[in-house]
Amino acid sequence: MRLSARLRTVLRTSLGFAALGIGSSVCGAGVVFLLLTLQGIPGEVGGKEWILAVCAASYVALSLLIGTVWTAILQRRTAIWFVLGRPPSPDEARRALRLPVDMTLVSGTLWSVGTVVLGVLAAAFGSGWDAGGVALTIALGGLTTVGLTYLAAEWVARPVMTLALDVVPPKENLPTTVLTRLAVTWALSSGVPLLGVLLVVSPPNLGTREPSASLVLLSAIGLVVGAVATALLARAVATPLHRLRTALDEVARGRTDVSVPVDDASEIGRLQTSVNDLVAGLREQERMRDLFGRHVGADVARHALEYGASLSGDVREVTALFVDVVDSTALAYRMPPEELVRKLNRLFASVVGAVSTHGGLVNKFQGDAAVCIFGAPTRLADPATSALQAARRIRDEVRAAGELDLGIGVATGPVFAGQLGTSSRMEYTVIGDAVNEAARLTDQAKRVSGRILSSDTVLEAASKGERALWHPHETVQLRGRQSPTTAWANSGA
Repeated sequence: MRLSARLRTVLRTSLGFAALGIGSSVCGAGVVFLLLTLQGIPGEVGGKEWILAVCAASYVALSLLIGTVWTAILQRRTAIWFVLGRPPSPDEARRALRLPVDMTLVSGTLWSVGTVVLGVLAAAFGSGWDAGGVALTIALGGLTTVGLTYLAAEWVARPVMTLALDVVPPKENLPTTVLTRLAVTWALSSGVPLLGVLLVVSPPNLGTREPSASLVLLSAIGLVVGAVATALLARAVATPLHRLRTALDEVARGRTDVSVPVDDASEIGRLQTSVNDLVAGLREQERMRDLFGRHVGADVARHALEYGASLSGDVREVTALFVDVVDSTALAYRMPPEELVRKLNRLFASVVGAVSTHGGLVNKFQGDAAVCIFGAPTRLADPATSALQAARRIRDEVRAAGELDLGIGVATGPVFAGQLGTSSRMEYTVIGDAVNEAARLTDQAKRVSGRILSSDTVLEAASKGERALWHPHETVQLRGRQSPTTAWANSGA
């Protein structure tokens, strides 16, 4: 936040607290005075009404001064970090979260002292009934003022509380609750006005005058104060809930870059924090899923997420494609490692692109070699044709780049396809003679002009159009295999 914007926010908050403290006290005192006048309380005070009026006005002025100074101290203690543009310490944040409660305490203390002082003066100059009437009327006005101060202070302090909640998120010991707000709103809209009506009309009658005007005033106060209190409650509860619903709708559509500001110290703030934690967890899961897919392949990742992590698998008929760089030892000796890595990455980009396009899986990279599988974990209608097409595309792209030379071997047969390892470290792999045969054919392919050799079982399973692109090479005895392999080659363009 820019300095000017921060200062504007601080100024707006400070003026809001000042207006709240002065306005609520003046309005509350005015309503109390009007009710006392309408009811003729106190009654017979021997011509000393002016003394009570002067004392009451003096106390109101003194209360405004004390309340203003007290509020300024609370603000300075809680918001100076905001003016300086730094995050609050945990203690400063906790004090900022208590600001509405502290403001209510200031207002409640001043009204309680006023109730006692003016009640005692009424008893001294009048009667016990006068003292009771003054004390009850001031108490009712004080309750109304204190309740409105609490609800309005939460609204005024929200910019400061938002930053404080970043440091001290709402947990078990909440400085305020939704139940507290509901109770205060009920008291302001129904409880206090109805209690005032009961006190006016129930015996013994307070005051000496006809109560109709007082009842009308109490009804009007109930309507106005109830509307204001309900509006503040709606702003404090309905607005953040609407933001939460909007954020969850975005999450349901698949977005994980949303967040809601934590600007409430009640259960709603805990809910806001929980939603942000939920979205952060989804983002982390998405990141892990992406990393997992990059390391093992999207199909393997999807298979693992769907069926869980278990050391199991099954026997599949697959076509294996093996790619290996020609004379990689000499290349590593002649060029810097970082240059060799860049060339290998470009090679593997071609491998991944071609294999993925034709429905296969790059199972693993082995230094300067790659093992690719067609038919597991995703079953293919024609894995042999897909593997041969991918082999030709890889060869052609690498030839066009002119950076590396390679050999490609293709073989097909039954293999075990599944998780291998331990419960703490596992890897999706394929094990079987077809994989070994493809690797051995790769060694032979490095000495063939077309740089690709395929076993005859692959050509037998391939489509007629693909077979037409290949020609017999020779029958070779591959290392580690007892029976000879009839190899087929493709010379390319």
